[in-house]
Amino acid sequence: MSTYRAFEVTGTENFALVERELTDPAPGHVRLRVAACGVCHTDHLAANGLLRNDPSTPIVPGHEIVGVIDAVGVGVTAWQVGDRVGVGFLNGNCGECDSCRRGDLVNCSAQPLTGTTVDGGYAEVAYARASGLVRIPDGMAATDAAPLLCAGLTMYKALLGLDARPGDLVAVQGIGGLGHLGIQYARELGYRVVAIARGTDKAQFAAELGAEHYLDSTAEDPGAALRKLGGAAAIIATAASGASMSALVPGLATRGRLVVVGAGFDPISVQPADLIFGTRTISGSLTGSAIENEDNLRFSARRGVRSMNEVVPLAEAPKAYARMLSGRARFRVVLDTLA
Repeated sequence: MSTYRAFEVTGTENFALVERELTDPAPGHVRLRVAACGVCHTDHLAANGLLRNDPSTPIVPGHEIVGVIDAVGVGVTAWQVGDRVGVGFLNGNCGECDSCRRGDLVNCSAQPLTGTTVDGGYAEVAYARASGLVRIPDGMAATDAAPLLCAGLTMYKALLGLDARPGDLVAVQGIGGLGHLGIQYARELGYRVVAIARGTDKAQFAAELGAEHYLDSTAEDPGAALRKLGGAAAIIATAASGASMSALVPGLATRGRLVVVGAGFDPISVQPADLIFGTRTISGSLTGSAIENEDNLRFSARRGVRSMNEVVPLAEAPKAYARMLSGRARFRVVLDTLA
């Protein structure tokens, strides 16, 4: 095979199916045959040219990639042809910048963003830095693993970084592509889980995922409701709405933390006293390193954390993107390149 199919996007959501020439991987990189790729809300950064200097330059979206290595570049020693691997949003750290030298690989200043600043997985073939590769556990299907490489890791890392004990009250705001995974991770990490969403239609589903309490934010003040439960050691906010997050801060327990993972564009408003009295904090959580992603996949496999997916063939990538963006998917959309 000398060419491969890929969906490029230019300008604002202008998708086109193209044939690309197959090339050898660059030094320190690998080439992989894509088996599956998740469709994530962050893909809109690529589809709308928000992080590229020139939006007219084509880019292949997709950063929840699972595939098999079929070529390795010069200098790659830890990976071999035939290895089953994943690639997340971070396409490999440089190992040389100040953040890398201090061990903060997530904040590497020279790290390509898969499917946003470098080509991603809406394609039959993808390329990645060797430092960004993630080993896929035996027995885990590619379509199951793909969403865990970004959505799963985002929730796992946010919860793993808490200063909380098993049995503490932890709330997950939003029961969508991120939240339905967050409830499962929080349950398996031993927390008492509160699910917060709009309306009551997801209450039973939240209980099935492991939530012990359900709060309808349209019927009651979620902050006040959390205080009645004793206050949350942490709240993981997944809804892309700063306004909805603002109401949560008073529901934190002493030294509680609001962890923001939903990328909304409106501000979070907070009363200074709600932070000062009780020593509460608000922080953001991006994702994790490649080795942390391996931890995440192993944890998910052992503890039964599963993403609920709508699986569609690669040929329907633009429709899959539109389905994800509509908010009607239940709960992640995954491209099956082998279908």
